[in-house]
Amino acid sequence: MAPRSDNRADIRDFLARRRAQLTPEQVGLPAGGRRRVPGLRREEVAVLAGVSTEWYTRLEKGHISGVSDEVLDAVARTLQLDDDERTYLFDLAKAAQPSPVARRRRKAVDLPPRVQWLLDSMTLSAAYVTNGRLDIVAANALARALFSPLYRSHTANQRGRPNFARFWFLDKGSRDFVGDWDSAATITTALLRAEAGRYPDDKALRELIGELSTVSAEFRTQWATHTVRIHHGGVKHLNHPDAGPLELTYQPLDLPISSSEAHSLIIYTAEPGTPDEDQLKLLASWAATPAGDTRSQSR
Repeated sequence: MAPRSDNRADIRDFLARRRAQLTPEQVGLPAGGRRRVPGLRREEVAVLAGVSTEWYTRLEKGHISGVSDEVLDAVARTLQLDDDERTYLFDLAKAAQPSPVARRRRKAVDLPPRVQWLLDSMTLSAAYVTNGRLDIVAANALARALFSPLYRSHTANQRGRPNFARFWFLDKGSRDFVGDWDSAATITTALLRAEAGRYPDDKALRELIGELSTVSAEFRTQWATHTVRIHHGGVKHLNHPDAGPLELTYQPLDLPISSSEAHSLIIYTAEPGTPDEDQLKLLASWAATPAGDTRSQSR
Protein backbone atom coordinates (compact mmCIF):
# COMPACT_ATOMS: atom_id res chain seq x y z
CA MET A 1 0.00 0.00 0.00
CA ALA A 2 1.33 3.43 -0.95
CA PRO A 3 0.80 6.12 1.70
CA ARG A 4 -1.35 9.07 0.85
CA SER A 5 -0.31 12.64 1.39
CA ASP A 6 -0.34 13.64 5.04
CA ASN A 7 -3.41 15.85 5.32
CA ARG A 8 -3.75 15.68 9.10
CA ALA A 9 -3.10 19.40 9.47
CA ASP A 10 -5.97 20.20 7.08
CA ILE A 11 -8.31 17.86 8.97
CA ARG A 12 -7.29 19.27 12.36
CA ASP A 13 -7.62 22.91 11.35
CA PHE A 14 -10.91 22.38 9.52
CA LEU A 15 -12.66 20.54 12.37
CA ALA A 16 -11.25 22.79 15.09
CA ARG A 17 -12.32 25.93 13.26
CA ARG A 18 -15.83 24.65 12.63
CA ARG A 19 -16.15 23.59 16.29
CA ALA A 20 -15.05 27.05 17.39
CA GLN A 21 -17.75 28.65 15.26
CA LEU A 22 -20.63 26.91 17.09
CA THR A 23 -22.15 28.08 20.36
CA PRO A 24 -23.81 25.72 22.88
CA GLU A 25 -27.14 27.40 22.20
CA GLN A 26 -26.89 26.54 18.49
CA VAL A 27 -26.75 22.82 19.27
CA GLY A 28 -29.31 22.83 22.09
CA LEU A 29 -26.90 22.85 25.04
CA PRO A 30 -26.96 25.23 28.03
CA ALA A 31 -24.37 27.95 27.84
CA GLY A 32 -22.88 27.00 31.19
CA GLY A 33 -20.09 28.96 32.79
CA ARG A 34 -17.40 31.09 31.24
CA ARG A 35 -15.42 29.38 28.48
CA ARG A 36 -11.71 29.82 27.96
CA VAL A 37 -12.04 29.54 24.18
CA PRO A 38 -14.99 30.23 21.84
CA GLY A 39 -17.19 27.46 20.52
CA LEU A 40 -18.01 23.96 21.65
CA ARG A 41 -15.75 21.77 23.72
CA ARG A 42 -14.46 18.54 22.21
CA GLU A 43 -16.39 16.46 24.74
CA GLU A 44 -19.61 18.23 23.75
CA VAL A 45 -19.06 17.41 20.07
CA ALA A 46 -18.28 13.81 21.03
CA VAL A 47 -21.49 13.40 23.04
CA LEU A 48 -23.65 14.93 20.30
CA ALA A 49 -21.98 12.77 17.62
CA GLY A 50 -22.32 9.61 19.73
CA VAL A 51 -18.62 8.81 20.07
CA SER A 52 -16.15 8.88 22.94
CA THR A 53 -14.21 12.03 23.77
CA GLU A 54 -10.96 10.16 23.24
CA TRP A 55 -12.08 9.03 19.81
CA TYR A 56 -13.21 12.48 18.69
CA THR A 57 -10.00 14.04 20.02
CA ARG A 58 -8.02 11.58 17.91
CA LEU A 59 -10.17 12.44 14.89
CA GLU A 60 -9.66 16.17 15.36
CA LYS A 61 -5.91 15.58 15.51
CA GLY A 62 -6.16 14.32 11.95
CA HIS A 63 -6.36 10.56 12.41
CA ILE A 64 -9.26 10.06 10.04
CA SER A 65 -8.14 6.95 8.13
CA GLY A 66 -10.59 4.09 8.52
CA VAL A 67 -13.42 6.21 9.96
CA SER A 68 -16.82 4.98 8.80
CA ASP A 69 -19.20 7.07 6.72
CA GLU A 70 -21.77 6.84 9.54
CA VAL A 71 -19.39 8.45 12.02
CA LEU A 72 -18.37 11.15 9.54
CA ASP A 73 -22.06 11.86 8.94
CA ALA A 74 -22.63 12.20 12.69
CA VAL A 75 -19.70 14.61 13.05
CA ALA A 76 -20.88 16.61 10.03
CA ARG A 77 -24.38 16.93 11.50
CA THR A 78 -23.05 17.93 14.91
CA LEU A 79 -20.80 20.60 13.46
CA GLN A 80 -23.67 21.73 11.20
CA LEU A 81 -21.58 21.48 8.05
CA ASP A 82 -23.25 22.56 4.83
CA ASP A 83 -23.25 20.31 1.76
CA ASP A 84 -19.94 21.63 0.43
CA GLU A 85 -18.24 21.31 3.81
CA ARG A 86 -19.57 17.78 4.26
CA THR A 87 -18.22 16.82 0.83
CA TYR A 88 -14.87 18.34 1.78
CA LEU A 89 -14.74 16.31 5.02
CA PHE A 90 -15.42 13.10 3.12
CA ASP A 91 -12.79 14.05 0.52
CA LEU A 92 -10.25 14.53 3.31
CA ALA A 93 -11.13 11.11 4.70
CA LYS A 94 -10.81 9.50 1.29
CA ALA A 95 -7.45 11.16 0.67
CA ALA A 96 -6.17 9.83 4.01
CA GLN A 97 -6.73 6.19 3.03
CA PRO A 98 -3.74 4.10 1.92
CA SER A 99 -3.61 3.73 -1.85
CA PRO A 100 -3.24 0.23 -3.40
CA VAL A 101 -0.91 1.63 -6.08
CA ALA A 102 1.73 4.29 -6.15
CA ARG A 103 0.21 7.67 -6.85
CA ARG A 104 1.18 9.44 -10.01
CA ARG A 105 1.20 13.10 -10.84
CA ARG A 106 -2.01 14.10 -12.57
CA LYS A 107 -1.53 14.84 -16.23
CA ALA A 108 -3.20 17.81 -17.84
CA VAL A 109 -6.14 16.76 -19.98
CA ASP A 110 -6.55 18.07 -23.51
CA LEU A 111 -10.14 19.04 -24.17
CA PRO A 112 -11.80 17.29 -27.12
CA PRO A 113 -12.63 19.55 -30.10
CA ARG A 114 -16.36 19.19 -29.45
CA VAL A 115 -15.97 21.30 -26.30
CA GLN A 116 -14.54 24.23 -28.26
CA TRP A 117 -17.32 23.80 -30.84
CA LEU A 118 -19.83 24.06 -28.00
CA LEU A 119 -18.23 27.21 -26.65
CA ASP A 120 -18.02 28.85 -30.08
CA SER A 121 -21.73 28.20 -30.67
CA MET A 122 -22.62 30.50 -27.73
CA THR A 123 -22.26 33.82 -29.49
CA LEU A 124 -24.26 35.95 -27.02
CA SER A 125 -22.89 34.37 -23.84
CA ALA A 126 -19.36 34.46 -22.51
CA ALA A 127 -18.48 30.81 -21.98
CA TYR A 128 -15.27 29.18 -20.84
CA VAL A 129 -13.95 26.01 -19.22
CA THR A 130 -11.78 25.93 -16.10
CA ASN A 131 -9.95 23.11 -14.39
CA GLY A 132 -9.83 22.66 -10.63
CA ARG A 133 -6.84 25.01 -10.34
CA LEU A 134 -8.96 27.74 -11.97
CA ASP A 135 -6.97 27.95 -15.19
CA ILE A 136 -9.09 28.94 -18.20
CA VAL A 137 -8.37 26.00 -20.50
CA ALA A 138 -10.83 26.94 -23.28
CA ALA A 139 -13.03 29.93 -24.06
CA ASN A 140 -15.19 31.43 -26.77
CA ALA A 141 -14.45 34.80 -28.35
CA LEU A 142 -16.83 36.71 -26.09
CA ALA A 143 -15.27 35.23 -22.95
CA ARG A 144 -11.81 36.24 -24.16
CA ALA A 145 -13.13 39.74 -24.80
CA LEU A 146 -14.99 39.94 -21.48
CA PHE A 147 -11.98 38.73 -19.50
CA SER A 148 -9.38 40.53 -21.57
CA PRO A 149 -7.68 41.90 -18.40
CA LEU A 150 -6.94 38.30 -17.36
CA TYR A 151 -5.55 37.42 -20.77
CA ARG A 152 -3.33 40.51 -20.73
CA SER A 153 -2.21 39.98 -17.15
CA HIS A 154 1.36 39.12 -16.24
CA THR A 155 -0.09 36.38 -14.03
CA ALA A 156 -0.98 34.06 -16.95
CA ASN A 157 0.86 30.76 -16.55
CA GLN A 158 3.67 29.43 -18.72
CA ARG A 159 1.22 28.06 -21.28
CA GLY A 160 -0.39 31.49 -21.53
CA ARG A 161 -3.50 30.37 -19.68
CA PRO A 162 -5.18 32.93 -17.45
CA ASN A 163 -5.64 31.77 -13.87
CA PHE A 164 -8.31 33.42 -11.74
CA ALA A 165 -6.50 32.85 -8.43
CA ARG A 166 -3.26 34.42 -9.64
CA PHE A 167 -5.16 37.29 -11.23
CA TRP A 168 -7.24 38.18 -8.15
CA PHE A 169 -4.36 37.95 -5.69
CA LEU A 170 -1.27 38.89 -7.69
CA ASP A 171 -2.50 41.53 -10.17
CA LYS A 172 -3.44 44.86 -8.59
CA GLY A 173 -5.55 45.66 -11.63
CA SER A 174 -8.02 42.96 -10.63
CA ARG A 175 -9.45 45.28 -7.96
CA ASP A 176 -10.47 47.75 -10.67
CA PHE A 177 -11.91 45.02 -12.89
CA VAL A 178 -14.30 43.35 -10.46
CA GLY A 179 -16.91 45.22 -8.47
CA ASP A 180 -16.62 43.12 -5.30
CA TRP A 181 -13.01 41.99 -5.03
CA ASP A 182 -13.43 40.61 -1.51
CA SER A 183 -16.20 38.27 -2.62
CA ALA A 184 -14.25 37.13 -5.67
CA ALA A 185 -11.19 36.44 -3.53
CA THR A 186 -13.19 34.53 -0.92
CA ILE A 187 -14.92 32.31 -3.48
CA THR A 188 -11.68 31.67 -5.34
CA THR A 189 -9.85 30.57 -2.20
CA ALA A 190 -12.77 28.38 -1.14
CA LEU A 191 -12.79 26.65 -4.53
CA LEU A 192 -9.05 25.96 -4.28
CA ARG A 193 -9.52 24.61 -0.74
CA ALA A 194 -12.15 22.16 -1.97
CA GLU A 195 -9.91 21.11 -4.86
CA ALA A 196 -7.02 20.51 -2.46
CA GLY A 197 -9.28 18.23 -0.43
CA ARG A 198 -10.11 16.19 -3.52
CA TYR A 199 -6.62 16.05 -5.01
CA PRO A 200 -4.01 16.55 -2.26
CA ASP A 201 -1.25 15.09 -4.46
CA ASP A 202 -1.73 17.48 -7.36
CA LYS A 203 1.75 18.98 -7.66
CA ALA A 204 0.62 21.90 -9.83
CA LEU A 205 -2.09 22.75 -7.31
CA ARG A 206 0.34 22.61 -4.40
CA GLU A 207 2.74 24.87 -6.29
CA LEU A 208 -0.06 27.36 -7.00
CA ILE A 209 -1.15 27.45 -3.35
CA GLY A 210 2.47 27.80 -2.24
CA GLU A 211 3.04 30.67 -4.66
CA LEU A 212 -0.07 32.52 -3.53
CA SER A 213 0.69 31.92 0.15
CA THR A 214 4.21 33.27 -0.26
CA VAL A 215 3.33 36.40 -2.21
CA SER A 216 -0.15 37.41 -1.03
CA ALA A 217 -1.02 38.23 2.57
CA GLU A 218 -4.69 38.39 1.55
CA PHE A 219 -4.54 34.83 0.27
CA ARG A 220 -2.85 33.59 3.45
CA THR A 221 -5.62 35.14 5.52
CA GLN A 222 -8.35 33.64 3.35
CA TRP A 223 -6.68 30.22 3.23
CA ALA A 224 -6.49 30.05 7.03
CA THR A 225 -10.28 30.29 7.34
CA HIS A 226 -10.72 26.85 5.73
CA THR A 227 -13.78 28.12 3.86
CA VAL A 228 -14.96 25.56 1.30
CA ARG A 229 -16.93 26.12 -1.89
CA ILE A 230 -17.78 23.53 -4.52
CA HIS A 231 -20.88 24.85 -6.26
CA HIS A 232 -21.26 28.54 -6.91
CA GLY A 233 -23.12 30.89 -9.18
CA GLY A 234 -24.84 34.22 -9.01
CA VAL A 235 -24.31 37.81 -10.09
CA LYS A 236 -20.99 39.51 -10.74
CA HIS A 237 -20.27 43.18 -11.36
CA LEU A 238 -17.39 43.89 -13.72
CA ASN A 239 -15.80 47.16 -14.82
CA HIS A 240 -14.76 46.33 -18.36
CA PRO A 241 -12.13 48.61 -19.95
CA ASP A 242 -14.20 48.86 -23.18
CA ALA A 243 -17.81 48.01 -22.31
CA GLY A 244 -17.88 49.83 -18.98
CA PRO A 245 -19.79 48.60 -15.91
CA LEU A 246 -21.56 45.27 -16.41
CA GLU A 247 -23.90 43.28 -14.18
CA LEU A 248 -23.87 39.67 -15.35
CA THR A 249 -25.27 36.41 -14.06
CA TYR A 250 -23.01 33.39 -14.14
CA GLN A 251 -23.61 29.69 -13.73
CA PRO A 252 -21.08 26.84 -13.55
CA LEU A 253 -21.87 23.37 -14.88
CA ASP A 254 -19.84 20.24 -14.26
CA LEU A 255 -18.16 19.06 -17.44
CA PRO A 256 -17.35 15.32 -17.15
CA ILE A 257 -14.43 15.05 -19.55
CA SER A 258 -11.91 13.06 -17.55
CA SER A 259 -11.91 10.91 -14.42
CA SER A 260 -8.52 12.34 -13.40
CA GLU A 261 -9.31 16.05 -13.52
CA ALA A 262 -12.40 18.12 -12.80
CA HIS A 263 -13.63 20.70 -15.30
CA SER A 264 -16.41 23.26 -15.14
CA LEU A 265 -18.23 25.09 -17.90
CA ILE A 266 -18.94 28.68 -16.80
CA ILE A 267 -21.51 30.78 -18.67
CA TYR A 268 -21.95 34.54 -18.22
CA THR A 269 -25.13 36.19 -19.50
CA ALA A 270 -26.99 39.47 -19.04
CA GLU A 271 -30.62 39.91 -18.06
CA PRO A 272 -32.69 40.36 -21.24
CA GLY A 273 -33.84 43.87 -22.00
CA THR A 274 -31.28 45.58 -19.78
CA PRO A 275 -28.47 47.99 -20.66
CA ASP A 276 -26.09 45.24 -19.58
CA GLU A 277 -27.43 43.05 -22.39
CA ASP A 278 -26.88 45.88 -24.87
CA GLN A 279 -23.30 46.31 -23.68
CA LEU A 280 -22.64 42.58 -23.81
CA LYS A 281 -24.00 42.45 -27.37
CA LEU A 282 -21.72 45.33 -28.29
CA LEU A 283 -18.77 43.47 -26.81
CA ALA A 284 -19.85 40.38 -28.75
CA SER A 285 -19.85 42.36 -31.98
CA TRP A 286 -16.30 43.52 -31.27
CA ALA A 287 -15.28 39.96 -30.47
CA ALA A 288 -16.72 38.77 -33.79
CA THR A 289 -14.34 40.99 -35.76
CA PRO A 290 -10.94 39.58 -36.79
CA ALA A 291 -9.12 41.28 -33.91
CA GLY A 292 -12.14 41.79 -31.71
CA ASP A 293 -11.07 40.02 -28.54
CA THR A 294 -7.77 41.91 -28.51
CA ARG A 295 -9.41 45.32 -28.80
CA SER A 296 -8.43 46.31 -25.29
CA GLN A 297 -4.83 45.26 -25.80
CA SER A 298 -4.29 48.02 -28.35
CA ARG A 299 -5.29 50.74 -25.94
